[in-house]
Amino acid sequence: MLSERLVTAALRVLNRTYLSQESSDDLVLPPPVQGKGYVLYLHVPFCERLCLYCSFNRFIFDERRCRDYFKDLREEMRMLAELGYSFPSLYIGGGTPTVMLDELTATIDLARSLFDIKEVSCETSPNHLDERLVDELAGRVHRLSVGVQSFDEKLLRQMDRFEKYGDGHTLLERVSGVAGKFDSLNVDMMFNFPSQTEKILHSDIELLKATGANQTTFYPLMASPLNRRELARAVGRIDYRREEHFYHVIADKLSDQYVPTSAWTYSKDRNSMIDEYIVDYEEYVGVGSGALSFLGGAIYSNTFSLTEYSKVVRSGKMSVAKRGQPYSIKALMRYRFVTDLFGLRLDKKRFLSDFGVPVERGLAPELAFMHVSGGIQTHNDDEITLTESGRYLLMVMMRETLASSNDARDKARAALPPEDKMLLTDPSAENAVVDDSVSAGQRLSHEACQ
Repeated sequence: MLSERLVTAALRVLNRTYLSQESSDDLVLPPPVQGKGYVLYLHVPFCERLCLYCSFNRFIFDERRCRDYFKDLREEMRMLAELGYSFPSLYIGGGTPTVMLDELTATIDLARSLFDIKEVSCETSPNHLDERLVDELAGRVHRLSVGVQSFDEKLLRQMDRFEKYGDGHTLLERVSGVAGKFDSLNVDMMFNFPSQTEKILHSDIELLKATGANQTTFYPLMASPLNRRELARAVGRIDYRREEHFYHVIADKLSDQYVPTSAWTYSKDRNSMIDEYIVDYEEYVGVGSGALSFLGGAIYSNTFSLTEYSKVVRSGKMSVAKRGQPYSIKALMRYRFVTDLFGLRLDKKRFLSDFGVPVERGLAPELAFMHVSGGIQTHNDDEITLTESGRYLLMVMMRETLASSNDARDKARAALPPEDKMLLTDPSAENAVVDDSVSAGQRLSHEACQ
């Protein structure tokens, strides 16, 4: 698809500017703007297993450091409250936030006491889906998101997930066991993994439906520029030529039970909360090691080092370590264009009110490109909505933006101090009895983190 290649090339150039940042020792977050809505993101970077395709800030679970981290996380939230922030929505990601349920529940309870939290979304892993998790979180979390990725045994082995999380039948049982226990249960799936066939994709979709989950998010495999070559060596080169075909297969096979609620999320209820908080809140505050904030048109990054994070927070400061240059008006228009359309609808009246020009004048080339590509379904006085092809193009934009962000994360991990790098190697993986493809995947996981 020519339009996909053009979007990919353009985003790889633009993101170098949009995502560039500079370090500083005296950075602070700006205070909130009265009347503006924000969402709070909490990052819990600990995992029991490091997945080869994941570039988010994460470390192998260590109980002592994890407990200390949660305490620091709560202290950083108190600093936000002192700045005057309040949040109606809380998103907890990782890592695996449910790795220590007692610390997680204490953190959620504090957030609710400090801020006007009305909805909570939290990620978890399949092996954590049990009665205790439901007992502790069903009254605290509205949307639970489970990282399944695939039900196929071959793919699970290549992803180094089979030994830890079980086969497809086990995954199906675990997810089905918590369906209906939360306002929304989302299952994260992956597509366009090099060895994934269309037959495997069809099977994954049918098993996903059988779980009873009322929402699913299908992510394309995303590789950072630094990691692309290593990923190809370990599990095969990503074939972007078939990505669009797989995307349309997913949309078609889900259409009997689900409707699209973002460019890559499908829900049984069109009004379900989704995992992309940027759709509902243009600005957000990230708390925790490696978290990002977007405030006043500028990106702020927290330190990736667990050691530095603890040191800074215990000195009475927040953990922000880098800041990007504030976006230009044109960049902010593009940001609104992408985030609104990623959520499937651009509000033209809001765009005009906020930027003083109609979208047709402010972003004429971008809008013309979407029209020529067949991406626009509705374009009237009130809104712009997307066709299925348009949704795919917005998914490509998000894929490339996140891949560029992963590049920055890979570089940050390379600069970590030795005491933090010790938690970037999974000791359980070294003793696993696996086939050659899994061993290659494990090597990639370790090499990408060092």
